[in-house]
Amino acid sequence: MEFKKTESFIKENFLLQTKAAERLYFEHAADMPIIDYHNHLSPQVIAANQPYEGINQIWLDGDHYKWRAMRSLGVPEKFITGKETTNKEKFDQWAYTVPFSVGNPLFHWTHLELDRYFGIKTLLQPSTSTSIFEETNRQLENITPNTLLKKMKVEMLCTTDDPIDDLSSHQKIASSNSHGIEVLPGFRPDNIFGINGEQYLDYIKTLGNSAQEEIQDLDSLLSVLKSKVEYFHQNGCRISDHGLEFTHAADFTHAEANAILKKRISGILPSPDEASLFNSCVLYELFVIYHDFGWTQQLHLGALRGNNQKLKTKLGADVGCDSIGDFAQAKNLSRLLGRLNDNDKLTNTILYNLNPAMNEVFATMPGNFNNDKVEIQWGTAWWFLDQKEGMESQMRTLSNMGLLSKFIGMLTDSRSFLSFPRHEYFRRLLCNMIGNDIEKGLLPNDISFFGDMVENICYYNLKEFIKYKN
Repeated sequence: MEFKKTESFIKENFLLQTKAAERLYFEHAADMPIIDYHNHLSPQVIAANQPYEGINQIWLDGDHYKWRAMRSLGVPEKFITGKETTNKEKFDQWAYTVPFSVGNPLFHWTHLELDRYFGIKTLLQPSTSTSIFEETNRQLENITPNTLLKKMKVEMLCTTDDPIDDLSSHQKIASSNSHGIEVLPGFRPDNIFGINGEQYLDYIKTLGNSAQEEIQDLDSLLSVLKSKVEYFHQNGCRISDHGLEFTHAADFTHAEANAILKKRISGILPSPDEASLFNSCVLYELFVIYHDFGWTQQLHLGALRGNNQKLKTKLGADVGCDSIGDFAQAKNLSRLLGRLNDNDKLTNTILYNLNPAMNEVFATMPGNFNNDKVEIQWGTAWWFLDQKEGMESQMRTLSNMGLLSKFIGMLTDSRSFLSFPRHEYFRRLLCNMIGNDIEKGLLPNDISFFGDMVENICYYNLKEFIKYKN
């Protein structure tokens, strides 16, 4: 399956359907800096800042979006994650997959990335695989991570870091200060909520060791978590993140949560209800700590992870075997935010949902708790929804039920250093949506007003929201 014409379809007005949209994008959005406030880039790779070994390392290795598409096409696993096949063989299999991905955001992303980073305006498919493989590898011989970040006008990015991380790579980046890009840690304590997991006791032992304090009960656990938040804060962190199926918001007392943790430390697994109570207590207390440090907190809700147990056992987590979950969200989310609000411990919060059936639920939740001191945001379309229709739907729903003008815009949520054209993709869709409404007479024909609004959504709203320089 190949295209007869190999010239790229991505033109100057890609995704921009009206003159108003073009003006908004080119005059106001295109040159805005990028603040990528949530991604999974490696701080170790950024700190080392070494040229890449080749296109596979930067583009295929670890990209579960591509892996998932290749598996759907029936590509043997050895060409996806195998160790016995060559980089060229794997690249050829990806090139074979790309034409089949039409309609999937991977098709757009792939050709945006080839164009924006390498100047390649040719469609990737089997007949062009070798030439593109050779050309990208040739260019990558002298390209470093910082070169790529600068090329995309990245001003600041927040990585995703476990509390046990010593942040030595972030410290190295900060001390060198040679690239002009702020790389800040993001606090992601998901492992603390796996109290029924086999490795839980090993994890809390390592966590305690990282703070030079033994975790023996709830008080010592919370003490360690607070000390880790303080350590992250000292190293520039101003944002936390939690990836949960649903919000933990059961009623609890500290005495009950303490008994459950001590029971687990003794080697007895808690019941599901006990685990829920414990997790609800810890999540609430962490959110109180974030408030006291003036952080922004994020909740990524609704992913059903690790569905393919065979591949999970073989390859680990985050290998392309996750899907949208159908968990109930509204009641628990309201209970947690309400509990924090009642105690004046609610801080700026970003909510993300993975189930599009929940769009209206998440769009209406922030308005319950916003005030002159605290701002709750419904974050950009996430993961499986991070595509043209998903982003348009998220922005339309936000516009209908909230304030699009206050939206904090796009993030990559990616492990790839080639993913930053997704900001361009989002900005084009944003400008196209507003531009179309102007041309239809649904909005005033005031490019100056909407240009300022676009710039705010792309950059200024977020910069004010996170306050990462405080």
